[in-house]
Amino acid sequence: MDHRAVEQAERINSSNSPVLQYCGGSLSPEMQPPKLLWVKENLPDTWSMVFRWMDLSDWLSYRATDEDTRSLCTIVCKWNYLGHAHMSQYNEKDSRNMEACGWDDDFWEEIGLRDLVDGHHAKIGRSVAFPGHPLGSGLTPEAAKEMGLVAGIPVGISLIDAHAGGVGVMESIPVQGSNSKEFDKETILHRMALVCGTSTCHMAVSRDKLFIPGVWGPFWSAMVPEYWLTEGGQSATGALLDHLIQNHVASPHLSNCAASQNVSVFDILNKLLESLMVDLKSPFLAALTEDIHILPDFHGNRSPISDPKAKGVIHGLTLDTSEQELAVLYLATVQAIAYGTRHIVEHCNSHGHKISTLLASGGLSKNSLFIQEHADITGCPIILPRERESVLLGAAILGAVAARKYSTLQEAMKALNAAGQVIYPSTNPKVKVYHDAKYRIFRELYEQQLSHRSIMAQALS
Repeated sequence: MDHRAVEQAERINSSNSPVLQYCGGSLSPEMQPPKLLWVKENLPDTWSMVFRWMDLSDWLSYRATDEDTRSLCTIVCKWNYLGHAHMSQYNEKDSRNMEACGWDDDFWEEIGLRDLVDGHHAKIGRSVAFPGHPLGSGLTPEAAKEMGLVAGIPVGISLIDAHAGGVGVMESIPVQGSNSKEFDKETILHRMALVCGTSTCHMAVSRDKLFIPGVWGPFWSAMVPEYWLTEGGQSATGALLDHLIQNHVASPHLSNCAASQNVSVFDILNKLLESLMVDLKSPFLAALTEDIHILPDFHGNRSPISDPKAKGVIHGLTLDTSEQELAVLYLATVQAIAYGTRHIVEHCNSHGHKISTLLASGGLSKNSLFIQEHADITGCPIILPRERESVLLGAAILGAVAARKYSTLQEAMKALNAAGQVIYPSTNPKVKVYHDAKYRIFRELYEQQLSHRSIMAQALS
């Protein structure tokens, strides 16, 4: 959620470097090149002292093994490394530390970070490997002592947390047919994994590279080996719900009620909405928000608009400060987040994807209202994995592959992913008509914001 480097990202995007086509056409300030440029320009003393620049997951692997080999996931998704430079190497008998040949030196020089190319890219990664590849000699004696483990335990090349969630959920489908243990190269193309927490990551894979404006990717082998990853996202989802609830005057009382009942504030609000629907004789729960419309871009729009300067909008406020009003505001926010997911799914499908099923994990996936609204609004069934902590399962899968328990990541995913509950869209046609209308307003709110932005820019010019 660090957006300090918006100006640096804009400058990098003006370069029109060929590498930008592999991240939706423009860099987000959440990616590493603009962040690195920000550090160089604002913290020059720190910049001059740095020995290595690493993503968190690569740093943890390095601390555990003393082996500086970067994950294809981290450097492809966040560092503009061109992972498809290694397409010919995946089928070698044993994966190995590969020389980092996917850096575009012209890109780094053009954006003002030529010094990162020095020493054969020593500061940003000389060697890379596929996720799950065993690192070095495993856990070092020092790291083993710190963690109370045994030296030499295999340590697998890492994934970014959300991508580990994708590995932990992508094969969590209901068992069908006698070949259910085999990795199906086709049906996985119809799924999108949602890792829903503070922010939400939307991940789908394809056999061919799909260039989708405003959506990160295509990233080769960044999550599922040999597949191109498309990565959409919303910068603030759980964070937005927390923000709106905690800043409402009714929040302290609700929090006390939740604590006394040993439930979450979401549980209290969900019950309030059920009561409101009965009291107001609403035809269905979603219709409680007919007068309130929200654009959830309080922390910019990551995708598919790719506008870090986008702002949030709440249309339809009154002087009401009751718990009931907060419940309706909460419902409208959940719906707005789901409209954002619908926008991402539709945008991806219009550019070559075939997404028809969602698989949800993360903290927000435990909220039944959040999941049902997403199903109703996207029109997709949503599968909840049996193991709800899918990020941890994804990490465990990497360890299992590194320990040679499974020969490939796909084999391990098929063996260890499992479906739990399936949530289906409402069969009430009025619910679909209602959400189609609200989705139209949702899309218009951003168009109006652009118009207002232009009017004010002209006034201040």
